[in-house]
Amino acid sequence: MAIGVYLTFRILDIADMTAEGSFPLGAAITAHQIVNGTNPIVATLLGFLGGCAAGFVSGFLHTKLKIPALLTGILTLTGLYSVNLFVMGKANVSLIGDVKTVLTLMPISDQTIAAIVIGTIVLVVVIALLVFFFNTEMGLAARAVGDNEQMSLANGISTDNMKMVVYMISNGLIALSGSLMTQINGYADSSMGIGTLVIALAAIIIAEVIIHNVSFGVRLITIVGGAIIYRFIIAIVLWLGVDPNSLRLFYSLMLALFLSLPLLRQLIKQRERRHQNRLANLDREEEQTND
Repeated sequence: MAIGVYLTFRILDIADMTAEGSFPLGAAITAHQIVNGTNPIVATLLGFLGGCAAGFVSGFLHTKLKIPALLTGILTLTGLYSVNLFVMGKANVSLIGDVKTVLTLMPISDQTIAAIVIGTIVLVVVIALLVFFFNTEMGLAARAVGDNEQMSLANGISTDNMKMVVYMISNGLIALSGSLMTQINGYADSSMGIGTLVIALAAIIIAEVIIHNVSFGVRLITIVGGAIIYRFIIAIVLWLGVDPNSLRLFYSLMLALFLSLPLLRQLIKQRERRHQNRLANLDREEEQTND
């Protein structure tokens, strides 16, 4: 989920609100397909494709109809809420009972270990494919669009198409995480995407604060670490006795803090430089006085 949000947030410089609709969309499609007897792996892939379709809609609205990125995400998110209800037929679908999921396909009795193994396998495959794709000609063109859209356009790159590709991959990965999450949790809910963007951005910012200036592939790995650290922080907060009803507020405050860290770091460096300059001036004045 965090990797998917990272693609639009850093490559296109867009905080895509579609994430909060594509996450439950992947869950809804997968849950509906599994309940109707579809193979869990096929159902998971269908959830991924559903997210790609949502990304295509957002990309089309933004690039072809020239709707601002933030408003585009809100429009798609709003529409996807109804789509999710249509897919599931009701507000939530249970996968508890004699239902096959990707967890039951694993020859591991412990569901927690099975979830970790599946998550690790998916992460390795996703990161490997993303590193490969974004080092191809098309992937480099997509990254160039995010760095300098006008220069990319001048060099013959179809900026609109590249944006749509990134939108589709991003929301496909977010929907894929929703597909896996619904199988791990044992249910799909139409409102399970609330706060998705904030959680993903927190993981991204934590990764960027801890490690700076790394390659694309390494950054994707650090985002995984940032997501894990984020979950540890939440676990500690709950262990300290914070009311679970306050978690959403805590998410927002923590993200605001992480986003302000670069500015705080800059202010601290400026203060240190002023202090050093003041000491240097005092030394020069002392030398002049002695002379």
